[in-house]
Amino acid sequence: MAANICGILLAAGASKRFGSDKLLHPLAGQATVATTALANLRAAIPHVIAVVRPGTAKLQNLLSETGATVILCTEAEDGMGASLATAVRASGDVTGWVIALADMPYIQPETISRIAASLAAGAAIVAPSFRGKRGHPVGLAAQFRPQLEALGADEGARALLKEHAGLIELIEVNDSGVCRDIDTPADL
Repeated sequence: MAANICGILLAAGASKRFGSDKLLHPLAGQATVATTALANLRAAIPHVIAVVRPGTAKLQNLLSETGATVILCTEAEDGMGASLATAVRASGDVTGWVIALADMPYIQPETISRIAASLAAGAAIVAPSFRGKRGHPVGLAAQFRPQLEALGADEGARALLKEHAGLIELIEVNDSGVCRDIDTPADL
């Protein structure tokens, strides 16, 4: 896999439906939801930027200790698009990004590696599919940098994916984690 693929971990959400900071909730052992998601991403992509919101010092420290370059998105209240734009602007000269969500800790590193390898081989947009359902993480080539840097709403890259649906390369995976996020305590 090319070393110039950047992993982005979006960890600037407010956890409103969870009732507390879900990203700090422990999973098996000592790992938290966010550090597990980061560890899986870093197992496939060494260079990872984690985006956090203001006032999350504990999360920032945990993500930094787990190996991410942590950046603060002062516009996190504007939604996922603002966080993604912040990360892309901070990523430097890369050929693409694998964008993962910090509340999706069950994605297997092998799945992430396959997304990154497809990007490195020249795919424009890559996403995993589990039993016919598109999941995360999503890989985007550098050609989309201007659109990603201009994001600002809560929609994230959804509009970009819809606009370029014909370019999406789906990779069928045997990994239910690509469709499993944590929104409420029952999702654990």
